[in-house]
Amino acid sequence: MTLVLALLTAAVNLGVGLYGVLRWYRVEATRRFWPALRAAQAVAIVFALYGTVLVTLGDGPDDGLFLLYCALPVAVNVVAEQLRIASAETVLDQRGLEDAASLGGRPEDEQRSVVRQIMRRELGVMATATLVVAFLALRAAGTL
Repeated sequence: MTLVLALLTAAVNLGVGLYGVLRWYRVEATRRFWPALRAAQAVAIVFALYGTVLVTLGDGPDDGLFLLYCALPVAVNVVAEQLRIASAETVLDQRGLEDAASLGGRPEDEQRSVVRQIMRRELGVMATATLVVAFLALRAAGTL
């Protein structure tokens, strides 16, 4: 069961990550990515909880790396969410804007450009995070 859950976590995150990278590369907007991302994050959390419970009960692998590879995806997702939030601030700072409200007085083309740049940056951060999570889940599977 542990191996199946590790491979499921890797597969889901890899699929979502590759989809996000493709959309990022093509500079295409995507609404499907975000619900898929949340599902991939949920799978990673379930895997982390399951692995932690197994190790706590003494039924998990003796290798301490398993628990590390099992729990790190949650930390990766938390850090990625913080970077995603910071990406909007970075774009606004690059354009000399104090906050999103100050963008409202700009021409419509500039507003769209800023929003597109923020969305692309957020997509890139989160797609990269899912690929890292997939790698960590595969590493966890390798310790079994």
